[in-house]
Amino acid sequence: MHELPVAVSVNGRPYRGTVEPRVTLADHLRENCGLTGTHLGCEHGACGACTVLLDGQAVRSCLVLAVQADGREVTTVEGIASGEGELSPVQAAMRECHGLQCGFCTPGFVTSITALLADNPDPSDEEIREGLSGNFCRCTGYQGIVNAVKRAAERINEGAAP
Repeated sequence: MHELPVAVSVNGRPYRGTVEPRVTLADHLRENCGLTGTHLGCEHGACGACTVLLDGQAVRSCLVLAVQADGREVTTVEGIASGEGELSPVQAAMRECHGLQCGFCTPGFVTSITALLADNPDPSDEEIREGLSGNFCRCTGYQGIVNAVKRAAERINEGAAP
């Protein structure tokens, strides 16, 4: 099978290479870019563990081909914190509100919450639950995650950078 060129900006850093046309963005990020924070759960787009931001929009990277991301900006969980390593309001709130346990689903939740709050900086409980309905967690019972979204929204609305 022939390979195609792909050039993506991931977390502000350019990555150029070639991939087989069938390689998913998730596999490209993990295997070619060395960014293993994007987790693969179901590989069918149902669990949300592989969620990344593609040009600022939350997408399931297991359903997007790497060649579809050519020329675009990808943000993974590794790119959510500040360049100095300071946790984003979402990451800090997940920690503060006990929004994680085993951590497997956490990267997908962090990127999904980041996108949710960029679109709706003051969501209701119903909007939070709807916004996160595509992310599964088997450990937390979700209340800590919902509380973390509320806390992150407070921080962002107080002037913290998302």
